Amino acid sequence: MKITEPTLGAPCWVELGTSDVDAATVYYREVFGWSAETDPRSEAGGYTVMSLGAAPVAAVTPLYTPGQPTAWTVSFATRDTDALAAAVAEAGGKQLLAPRDIFDVGRFAVVADPEGAVFSLWQARSFPGATLFNAPGSLGWVELATRDAERARAFYPRVFGWTVTAHDRYTRWGIDGAEFGGMRPLDERNPDDRPTHWLPYFAVEDVDATAARAIESGGMLLGPPTDVPGGPRIAMIRDPQGAVFGIHSAVDEG
Repeated sequence: MKITEPTLGAPCWVELGTSDVDAATVYYREVFGWSAETDPRSEAGGYTVMSLGAAPVAAVTPLYTPGQPTAWTVSFATRDTDALAAAVAEAGGKQLLAPRDIFDVGRFAVVADPEGAVFSLWQARSFPGATLFNAPGSLGWVELATRDAERARAFYPRVFGWTVTAHDRYTRWGIDGAEFGGMRPLDERNPDDRPTHWLPYFAVEDVDATAARAIESGGMLLGPPTDVPGGPRIAMIRDPQGAVFGIHSAVDEG
């Protein structure tokens, strides 16, 4: 991820919806060194901002609706949440949560692409989102897993204006060529019931050491740490409540 500050059209924030906020904050503190601060207002519903030093990097929230999965959600920065949510619908996606103001910090919506991958839109006011990217312990890459890559390659550039660099089995997304994420296929190697989804990757100094710490803290490694040809070393982890995230070596910037 070569984008190092909140940028329109790029990922600006990630939120973990979880069945146990307290356990999750302890887990991610042990894995990444994050600190937690819960908004005391009742209207905030237990929203907890996770920071690395003074820099906010992510949030942890309770599960707000019945049937909501324990999972990470990626937010993308926009100048106009209402207009972009409408553009998502016009391009074949869906609005799952209509645009709304979040106190004085920004305007928010939850949407899904035509294949059902859920993501959020964030129009910043007093809160821009994450203020640290690509440094160890912060967001470094986002990845879409989908069964219809061609449809995704049409949808996201139409909605966000992303640049696309496509290889045989992998597509990279960018803003004016500055890459921040990619796309991989959900093929025969994946269970038929695995939904399309966005996955955040966090940069780390040492993938193997972080993976070991994630397991020792109660998580599960979904595969051994792997060197991506021409790319970074990566691993995928499931946290104790079941949310999946990736890690990658920070030096390679995804």
